[in-house]
Parts: sequence; C-alpha cells; structure tokens
Amino acid sequence: MKKIHVLSLFLLIALSYSGFAQAKLEKLINEREQLIAQWNDSESKKSGLFGNRTKKDMIETNDWLKRILSKDNQIMEELKMLSSIETAQLGQAKDDYKNIAFRCEEQVQILKRVVAEKDEKIDAAKKERRPFEWASLILFLTSLVLGIWIYRIRKGA
Repeated sequence: MKKIHVLSLFLLIALSYSGFAQAKLEKLINEREQLIAQWNDSESKKSGLFGNRTKKDMIETNDWLKRILSKDNQIMEELKMLSSIETAQLGQAKDDYKNIAFRCEEQVQILKRVVAEKDEKIDAAKKERRPFEWASLILFLTSLVLGIWIYRIRKGA
C-alpha cells in the first residue's frame, strides 16, 4: 500500500514536471520565432552604397543565425529531456503492469488449487454416498417384494 502511495507521488511529480517542461519548450519556441523575425529584419538591412549589403550587415545576419542555432540546440535538449521523462514513465508503468499481472497470475494459481481441492472433496463425497444409494435401492426393492408377497399371502388366506 505504501508502495502505491510512493508510486503515485512519483507520477504526480513527473507529470507536473512534464507540464513545466512543456511550458518551457513553448517559451523556447516563442523565443526562436522572435529571433527569426529579428534575423529577417537584419537580412533586409542594406546600409552600403547604392543599397548593397555591407560586411557589417552580413556579420550581423550571421550572428542572428548563430543565436537561432543556439536556441534550436536548447529546444533539442529540452525535447531529449522530455523524451527521457516519458520513457521513464512508460518504463515505470510497464513494470507496474507486470507486477499486477504477476500478482493476478499468482491469485489464479491459488484459485485453481482451491477448485481442484474442492473437486476432490466432492468426488470423495460422491464415492461415500454410492454405497448408501445402493443399499437404499436394495432395501426399497426388498420392501416392495416383501410387501407384495405379504399382500398375496393375506389375500389368498
């Protein structure tokens, strides 16, 4: 019983952390979208002569790409962590179901043994009853024949 409480506490913590991780993942995705918007702005900047892009513009664009890549790496790490949490939860659930199935199998074996013992007792009781049934039948037939015989003697006399 205590094990069940500890298990449910573990699952509650894992699920709440999973919800927190989902919120963190959404936050990271929103930050990435903002970085992409800023990258698009820097991509459209052309501060050079005759509307051309300068080296500084390209370096700024590359910096935004590096930030986006860094954010992508953070998102991937978060996804890996979520995956490992889900894997752990599934493993725990699998073990729980295995234990439940094992206990049910033990109970089925116990019940099969009890039913077999009861069947043996019933067969033994039937075997004990058989001689009494035959004795009752013989007594009935003897009484019937004796009754008919006495009836005929009295009627003839």
